[in-house]
Amino acid sequence: MTNGFVPPPYPQDRLEDLRARAAQVTGGCVDTSIGTPIDPMPAVALRALADAGADATGYPPSVGTPALREAAAAWMERRVGSGVPPEQVIACVGTKEVVASLPRLLALRDPTRDTVLYPAVSYPTYEMGARLAGLRAVPVPVDEHWHLDIDRVPAADAQRALVLWLNEPANPSGASTPAGELAALVEWARRHGVIVASDECYAEFTYGADGAPALPVTALASGPPGVLVVHSLSKRSNMAGLRAGFLAGDGDLVQYLGEVRRHAGMIVPTPVQAAAAAALADDTHVDEQRERYRRRRAVAATALEGFGLVQAGGPSTFYLWLRSADGAGDGWAVAARLAERGLVVAPGELYGPDGVDFVRLSLTVSDERLELALDRLAAAPV
Repeated sequence: MTNGFVPPPYPQDRLEDLRARAAQVTGGCVDTSIGTPIDPMPAVALRALADAGADATGYPPSVGTPALREAAAAWMERRVGSGVPPEQVIACVGTKEVVASLPRLLALRDPTRDTVLYPAVSYPTYEMGARLAGLRAVPVPVDEHWHLDIDRVPAADAQRALVLWLNEPANPSGASTPAGELAALVEWARRHGVIVASDECYAEFTYGADGAPALPVTALASGPPGVLVVHSLSKRSNMAGLRAGFLAGDGDLVQYLGEVRRHAGMIVPTPVQAAAAAALADDTHVDEQRERYRRRRAVAATALEGFGLVQAGGPSTFYLWLRSADGAGDGWAVAARLAERGLVVAPGELYGPDGVDFVRLSLTVSDERLELALDRLAAAPV
């Protein structure tokens, strides 16, 4: 037997001991370690899902139905402020599969480059996608604001780079890169012949420092050449269980990826495409969800300060990026202390070694469960 690839433990599986400890607390475990939506799916999506079922006897187009591609293009222009024509949009089976498969597909197109650059503190699948493609995964350092410090990428890595992953706003830190800095990152990539892959799945949950909704930043503001953006309905519309998303940007790259994905059978079911198109056309339910997360963020941040934890990230997304106020204890120690009170969070080390002193708390729990968790912390202050 050859010494081939051995998958590492799945990050969330490493939390089972914490979950078992938290489950012993009266009222049970409140698990905020995973960003799994629990709030209602929009009625417009549910109606479209049901209505499309009877006509789902044939194969749907892999690139996406015209209705979905048009809805996605219109949504980007309306809500993000920059977009592309519908023919430069393709459907995805959620977006995790895109993140995991994109380096491999792009490496087939250009085998002269073998390196994927990604934020040093970030979603683990950026690194895993590179490894699954047999490519070099090279983390890009982040600064004190959790923004990429692209000047610290060695020239040799820049020359070998195939893809530069961005994440706006960022998971786990909740930070957003100022528009000018983001444009500079895109320009750096173009100058070095690197494809920009920008994960913008949380664009609708961009907030300013005052907690008010803010206009998202997008790599497409610099134009589509050499740029791909990824969007998902999992969190925007609480449709994670349906696996619906899309990829958009550079016309040549999108056409290439659409053809390859068609050969690979990467197809979103017809009813799901219909539900996604309906959800993308409706902003009301998103505004309601955005307010839910704003309210939970404010309540949780205040209560956690009383437990000696402070928000160390940016104001966006539905995650709190926390550290001990006194700087003592790494993320696993903080997570263990919270588990003793029935609350499970994700240690920051799951998002890269530079996250070791932090934990991530997801606000994708009900108001009632969040209140229970915070009340238990208040009863046992630092």
